[in-house]
Amino acid sequence: IISMIIVGVIVGLIARAIMPGDQKMGIILTTILGIVGALVAGYLGAALGWYAPGEGAGWIGSIIGAIIVLFIYGLIQKKA
Repeated sequence: IISMIIVGVIVGLIARAIMPGDQKMGIILTTILGIVGALVAGYLGAALGWYAPGEGAGWIGSIIGAIIVLFIYGLIQKKA
């Protein structure tokens, strides 16, 4: 669980740095979105056979997953 939180923080911060625009959220929400993105990308990538858990491609997939989750969160936040 601790390693998942650390990966979530790193992936969330990278996704926020890559994602254009102004994301006004704290470190807790960044961590949660990073963890969700990493989980979604990890399960999806492993289910499709793109990579095995722990591979370098898993990090790339996690970052892409976090960017997608961040984008969806931005769309939901704009509507509210």
